[in-house]
Amino acid sequence: MVPDDSAFLAVTEAATDPDLTSANASTPAFSDSPEAAAPTNSEVSDSPEVEADAAPVPAPPIDPRTQLRLRNDGDHLVLLMPNGPQVEAEGGALSWGELLQHFKQRLNGSEPFWQPNTVVHLAARDRLLDARQLQTLEEILTAAQLTLKRVATSRRQTAMAAVAAGYSVDQLAAEDTLVQSPPAPGQPLAEPLYLQTTLRGGVEIRHPGTIVVLGDVNPGSSLVAEGDILVWGRLRGMAHAGSGGDRSRCIMALQMHPTQLRLADLVARAPDGPIGDYLPEVAYVGNNGIRIAQAQAFARQNFNATLEQGAQPTDGF
Repeated sequence: MVPDDSAFLAVTEAATDPDLTSANASTPAFSDSPEAAAPTNSEVSDSPEVEADAAPVPAPPIDPRTQLRLRNDGDHLVLLMPNGPQVEAEGGALSWGELLQHFKQRLNGSEPFWQPNTVVHLAARDRLLDARQLQTLEEILTAAQLTLKRVATSRRQTAMAAVAAGYSVDQLAAEDTLVQSPPAPGQPLAEPLYLQTTLRGGVEIRHPGTIVVLGDVNPGSSLVAEGDILVWGRLRGMAHAGSGGDRSRCIMALQMHPTQLRLADLVARAPDGPIGDYLPEVAYVGNNGIRIAQAQAFARQNFNATLEQGAQPTDGF
C-alpha cells in the first residue's frame, strides 16, 4: 500500500497537471486504499490546502449611510446616526454592536480633527435609544476626548432617556434634520412632551409643541417650547413658551421663580426678593407685556372673557 504522504503528493500534482489527473485516477494503488483514493477535481478544489493559495475575496464596501459619522459644525461636532427606516428598507442596516464596532475602528484608525474635550451633539434622528445605549456612546466618545452634551431626536422615548441621563435635548418633528423651522400659522403643533424628572443645571429641552415637566426645573436649565410650558414643581430655570412667535402661549408652574421668562418675542425676569406664597401661577402676555397671575385668578379671567365673547369655554389656558 502507498503511504499517506505519497498519496497526498500525487493528489497535489494531479491538481496542477491535467495529464496526471487522468493517469493517477486509473492507478490501482490509489483505488485499493480508502485513505489514498485519488479525489476528483471537485474534491481537490474543496481542499483547505488549495484554498489557502486562492486570492481572498474582498469584502463588499460598507454604505456610509449605515454608519455613525462625525461632522464639524463650528464650535462643536455632530454625530450623525443612520436613518433607521430608510436603511432598513434598503437592506443595509447594521446591528447596534456592528455600528459601535465600526465607529470605534474609525476613531482609533484616523487622525483626530478635533481639539480635546470638544462638545458633541448626537443627531439620533428616528433611532430608538435607551439610557444604556446612550451611556455606551458617551464612553466611546470620552475615550476619544469628546464630550456628549446634546441629543436631537424625533423619538419621544429617546428624548426621555436622554433627559433622564442629564443631556440637553432637541425634541424634533419626524424628519431627518437638526434644524427645525417654526410651523406655519394655523399648523398644529407636535404632540406634548411629558418628562417625569428633575432638570439639572446645564440641561436644555427644546420641543416643537407643549412641554410638561413632572418635577423641578433647577437654575441653569432651560425649557424652550413652541407651545405652552407646564411645570408640576418649582420653575427656577429659564422658560420660553411660544418660541415660534405665538403670544397666546402660557407658562405655568406650581412655584414660579424663574431666572428668566420668555413668551414669543417678549422677555421678563422674575422679581427680586423672597418667594411669596407657594401658589400655582401663570405667566401670559397682557396689554403691558408679560404678566404673572395666580392660576385660579387667571383661569377665572379666561373663563369670563370667553363667556363675554359668546363662545364656549375651552379646556386650555
